[in-house]
Amino acid sequence: MPIGFSLTFKLLLIAFGAVSVGLWLGETAGWVAACAGLALLHVLHVYQLARLQRWLQSPKADELPDPWGMWGAVFAGVYRALRMESRKRDEVSRDLELFTQAAQALPDGIAMLDSGDQLLWCNDTAAQHLGLQPGRDYGLRVTNIVRVPRLAAFLQDVPAEETLDFHPAHNAGQLLSLKAIPFSDGRKLLVSFDITKIERADTTRRDFIANVSHELRTPLTVIHGFLEHMSDATVMPAEQVRRHIALMVQQSDRMLKLVDDLLMLSRLEGSDAPQREERVDVHAMLHALADDARALSAGQHTINVTVDEDAAISGSADELRSAFGNLASNAVRYTPPGGAIALTWCVDEQNRGVFSVADSGIGIAAEHIPRLTERFYRVDRGRSRETGGTGLGLAIVKHVLLRHQAALHIQSEPGKGSEFRIVFPVWRGVVDKPAARADAA
Repeated sequence: MPIGFSLTFKLLLIAFGAVSVGLWLGETAGWVAACAGLALLHVLHVYQLARLQRWLQSPKADELPDPWGMWGAVFAGVYRALRMESRKRDEVSRDLELFTQAAQALPDGIAMLDSGDQLLWCNDTAAQHLGLQPGRDYGLRVTNIVRVPRLAAFLQDVPAEETLDFHPAHNAGQLLSLKAIPFSDGRKLLVSFDITKIERADTTRRDFIANVSHELRTPLTVIHGFLEHMSDATVMPAEQVRRHIALMVQQSDRMLKLVDDLLMLSRLEGSDAPQREERVDVHAMLHALADDARALSAGQHTINVTVDEDAAISGSADELRSAFGNLASNAVRYTPPGGAIALTWCVDEQNRGVFSVADSGIGIAAEHIPRLTERFYRVDRGRSRETGGTGLGLAIVKHVLLRHQAALHIQSEPGKGSEFRIVFPVWRGVVDKPAARADAA
């Protein structure tokens, strides 16, 4: 029943009763009856309002009062409204929690600032990037707690595409980039990106270009100088001509080797798996590599080979030959005359194939070992160029091993030699025999 109709009906009922009493007992009695009826109606409404007030202090469905008449509709309507409001509040809370979780999952930092650049909220990544403490720093001006040069000016005039790059004071080795995004009522989103790897890759690219240019320029300068000298000379002894030509051939061979290594490295970096899987005869390969090493050594080193006759592995023969050959030739180049070099293939306790190259050479200091597989990284640049190295050999080894799911382990000590071990996974299909044959020369 509508509330207005119910109240009107009750008032009419009181008026009818008062008129009836007045006709029966007189006018005064009628007025008294009317006043009593209105007073009783008022008391009942006050009572119901008091019940409603008590219930609203802690609205629970099982404690909802059970009033009569129009107050039943009022209580039910209030309860439905509160229930809908509670449901909407729960939905908003869930959405906010979902948004917070999504913001926390982002790899970039997000900080929300008000119109006065005071911190309203930030995710954990932003806290790590900017040195913030969520909760404690909320409400503080971000320029007072983040010590970044030019940050205040950057936030005052928010640029459309400009970013602010800086090294955080608490982590100088990290490079961050800030971007400010304005939104509602002067608020801003301060987004931080970790661009350390991007900058490192860009530095590597610049160094790579500079190193390639330098490596190619050196032999080209030699060849150009000899050609210029020969073209200017009217008469030149045949012996001098032959010497110049021999040096030009040597330098052109150096350039060809560098270009070949660059092409191979580019091909290896272009894919993650060998182009062709085949059964590689490790026994034949190691003996061929030993012959190449002896030719490079010119009889100045003792080169030993230990390998099973039936040893084999699944992979790319060309790539593995390149990787093994680079390790063997490096051992010859960095071992003084009279030293010993050992090429070994074995199967370890976990049934993994292991290729190792051990030498009695000059050794490598511990601080250089983590960077040996970088392109053009040399421990001794002068010696590397003297021995004909391009600086790409171990970079090629690294990429070949990545494509064959193998690992490179390096042990070295200055003055006592080095050992480079390549460990292949078991599923590469190593064939092992109990007896191994050793050859020496």
